[in-house]
Amino acid sequence: MKSGVMGSLEFQFPQLGFLRNLSKPHPRCSSMVTCGLRGGPRKPLWRKSVLSSETIQAVHSLKLAKSSTSRLQQVFSGRLSRLLKADLLDTLAELHRQNELDLALKVFQFVRKEEWYQPDLPLYCDMILLLGKNKLIDMAEEFFSELKKEGLQPNTRAFAEMMGAYIRVGMIEKAMETYELMKASGCAPDRLTFMILIRNLEKAGKEDLAAMVKKECVEYVDSPERFLEEVEQHQKRKLLNFA
Repeated sequence: MKSGVMGSLEFQFPQLGFLRNLSKPHPRCSSMVTCGLRGGPRKPLWRKSVLSSETIQAVHSLKLAKSSTSRLQQVFSGRLSRLLKADLLDTLAELHRQNELDLALKVFQFVRKEEWYQPDLPLYCDMILLLGKNKLIDMAEEFFSELKKEGLQPNTRAFAEMMGAYIRVGMIEKAMETYELMKASGCAPDRLTFMILIRNLEKAGKEDLAAMVKKECVEYVDSPERFLEEVEQHQKRKLLNFA
C-alpha cells in the first residue's frame, strides 16, 4: 500500500480551483457552436486496448461510491492505492471515455500525488479535451496554464484541444488567438487543427476566417487540395445526415 498518499483525502487542488462550479458552463458564451472534433474518440497514448480486471473493478467502485464522500475516500485509500501505475492510468482513461468528469478530476489529482508521477503532456491534453467536451472553459484554461508551470511546453495537440474547447462554447476569437499562438510558438498546425477550424468557422458563418485558414493549410498539409476536398465532403455528408 502506498504510504502518505491518501491519509486524509481532500478532493481539492491546492494550486487551482479545479473542482469549483463543475456543473456550470462558461457564462461568457453567447452563441453555441457544435464542434465535431473527430470521427471517433482518440485513445490516450497510455491506454490499453483491453482493461485489466483491477481497472474494471476500480472504475465500478468509484462510480458506486461517487455520491458519498466517505465511501469515495475508502475507495481511493483502499482499491486505488493498490493499483499498479498502468492500471491507475487505465482507470483514468476509462473515466474519460465514460465522461465521468468529477471522478476523472479526482483520479487525476490522485495520480499527481503518486511517487512515480512526472508531468505528462498527453495526460494534460486528455484532461483539456474532457473539460472542453463539458464546456468548462475556465478549467480547461487553468489546466493549459498548469502544464506550463509543471515545465511542459504545449504541443500541437495541446493547442488543438484548447481551440476545440473554445469552439464548443462559441468563443471563435479565442480559438483564432490560440491558433496564432500555436504558430508563434513553433508548433506546426496539423490536419486535425485545420479540420477543427475550417469546419467550425464555416458553421459559425465566419467565411473570411475559414478562407484564410484554407490558404494557410497549403504551407502545412501534404496534398492540401485533396485535404480540402475531404473537409468539404465531410461537411456535405453531415448535412445529408441531418436532412
